Amino acid sequence: MSQRIPLVSLLVLLGLLAVPAPVSGQALLPYTLQLDSKELEQQGLNLAQDAVQLVRFQQYDLALPRAELATQLAPNRYQTWFILGTLYIQNQELDKGLTALLRALSLESNESGIFFSLGSAYFQKGEYAQAVSKLETGLKLKPDVPEALFDLGNAHYQLKQYPKAVAAYEKAVAEEKNFWPAINNIGLVKYEQGDVSGAIEKWQAAIAIDEQAAEPQLAVAVALYARGEREQGIAMGAAALRLDSRYADLDFLKENLWGERLLAETQKFLAIPRIEAVIP
Repeated sequence: MSQRIPLVSLLVLLGLLAVPAPVSGQALLPYTLQLDSKELEQQGLNLAQDAVQLVRFQQYDLALPRAELATQLAPNRYQTWFILGTLYIQNQELDKGLTALLRALSLESNESGIFFSLGSAYFQKGEYAQAVSKLETGLKLKPDVPEALFDLGNAHYQLKQYPKAVAAYEKAVAEEKNFWPAINNIGLVKYEQGDVSGAIEKWQAAIAIDEQAAEPQLAVAVALYARGEREQGIAMGAAALRLDSRYADLDFLKENLWGERLLAETQKFLAIPRIEAVIP
């Protein structure tokens, strides 16, 4: 699974915006002009907070213009650029997202969330070494974020740095024991390394946490079928595809980090008539 985590925790974003308006006074500029400037900046922060609230309800089209205006009203607050950049990434506008996030970083170099969002953007652009660098920097600032550890594992996985990937996934699970996507992806690593039994064990552990998770169920099905347990594999695979038919698409599986060995077996599995019959 390549879970798109870094629409950074809304609670974190809201916390970033819980900043009081700067106190005016003792300035060389005329008082009225300074007050207008402060008020505009506060309006920008309020708009950014509105954008975050809209994201809670997945109203991204309404959130984005508010975030854009927020950066115009409060251009010297890293929070507004951070939120705008993260929304751009969510909207797959990766270059715009990077520009906004780098602006946020120039204003505040010690905010872990900026590095996590930069890591996500670089990952989605296929710049995995850059993703690793940004995620590791963020984790030095805040080491206990399972989603960021998961993203780091995914970046190492894409670089075929399998031991580092597993280490990152295991740290994610240590922080959140029911974080089944990380357990699932340890299974993906093990399968590519030829440890079929170890992979199945991890996927079954993921299923034990979430019985409605189609991905580990299909992975187990393919692995069982490939090693000769055909009836059990077909039954389990059909059930998985009824849960989520997207997993019948090899491109979708590749996006979710299924490796070459597992994809090759899955291609054969999906061609089985009894499996084809359940695919819409």
